Amino acid sequence: MLQQILRDMYIDPELLAELNEEQKQILFYKMREEQLRRWKEREEKARMEEAMLRKTARRKQSNGKHVQWLRGKDGEVWVWVMGEAPGDKPYEQISEELIAERARQQAQKEAEELWRQKEAEITKKFRDAMAQEKARIVAEKWKIEIEDRRAAKLEEEKIQEELKKREEEERQKGEEQIRQQEEIRAKELYLSLKQAQQHNQQNDDDQEWEEQLRRSKAADEERSHKARRARDEYRRQSLRAIQKGRVADLSNLFQGTSLNNDQELKLNNNSASPLPNIWERPSRPFSRDVIIRWFKEEQIPRRAGFERNTNRIAQWFHGIISRQEAEELLMNKSEGTFLVRVSEKIWGYALSYRQQSGFKHFLVDASGDFYSFLGVDPNRHATLTDLIDFHKEEIITTSGGELLLEPCGQQKNPPDYSPLFE
Repeated sequence: MLQQILRDMYIDPELLAELNEEQKQILFYKMREEQLRRWKEREEKARMEEAMLRKTARRKQSNGKHVQWLRGKDGEVWVWVMGEAPGDKPYEQISEELIAERARQQAQKEAEELWRQKEAEITKKFRDAMAQEKARIVAEKWKIEIEDRRAAKLEEEKIQEELKKREEEERQKGEEQIRQQEEIRAKELYLSLKQAQQHNQQNDDDQEWEEQLRRSKAADEERSHKARRARDEYRRQSLRAIQKGRVADLSNLFQGTSLNNDQELKLNNNSASPLPNIWERPSRPFSRDVIIRWFKEEQIPRRAGFERNTNRIAQWFHGIISRQEAEELLMNKSEGTFLVRVSEKIWGYALSYRQQSGFKHFLVDASGDFYSFLGVDPNRHATLTDLIDFHKEEIITTSGGELLLEPCGQQKNPPDYSPLFE
């Protein structure tokens, strides 16, 4: 089931709803790993193709270069000795012409170099002259500005005298204006206080918004923390499986197990029937009848639901019951009580666990030749009983610390798993 999800990079919303938070985090982590693996594989393939194209282009280019000798009428390589062929100039004349051409080209090159130097000198000369002219103009302007500043100083003193007179007049007018504005100011203060009150109310709204933003950031950090914790859990589970040496040996899956006479008779009858030969399991269960057939034909031979090395049904095993029914069975039980029910969502089971503050449900994938928690436990167990016994000693997740302590038995008669064994 997990391989199918990673292959399609899609999980059905109904199946996703069956997973708890830890399983979701691990599943998303594995899907992200698969995305990165595919991206690296695609990049490596593109790099190799590009290298192959460059190599092919170089090979074609090298193959396109070759020398072909001109041959004469006699079939031999045609050879021309300069100055000896009919119509050729004498060697001395050809040599003189070559020397004259080289001398002309050298003289032209030297003339171009001399012109560049001359042009640089002319440019520098006129640039210096322009700078001197600008300096002269600035100096004359500076003299004019000094005279202007002296005149401005005298004008400023006159203005200050007049301003002093006006200041005294303004003082007298100001006293009258202050008395007139006192009433106006009282109204302005009233409006200011009103605006301050409205501003404080707006600040309260801003504080509420900031509190919502803080809670949102805290939720994002919590999700990131859960993702990191899920990755650590996945690595821890992998190392733990290696250390424990409890990974399933599929080649010896059914050694040391036996069935009673009635069950052997049922299996023999089923094997004699042509139905198993044409049974093609769909990708997902779509009815209770299909689930029952799958259990009888694939799970009973693997002793799913039986106690180890016995023909008794395990106390924790239940039939096709819903999540709500499982929680009702566990309602008044102590923490650590658990049961295993046949899933209606996948080819496998659901382990329902009673914790102090509620319930947890873990999907168990049984679509292959082993049993493992979907998205949580990297260990592959040969039988369903092996998985249960393993987690009686080892916790399922580090965040929850779930240990399977007490099985939850049947409360109905006949048991809810009866249709699976009829």
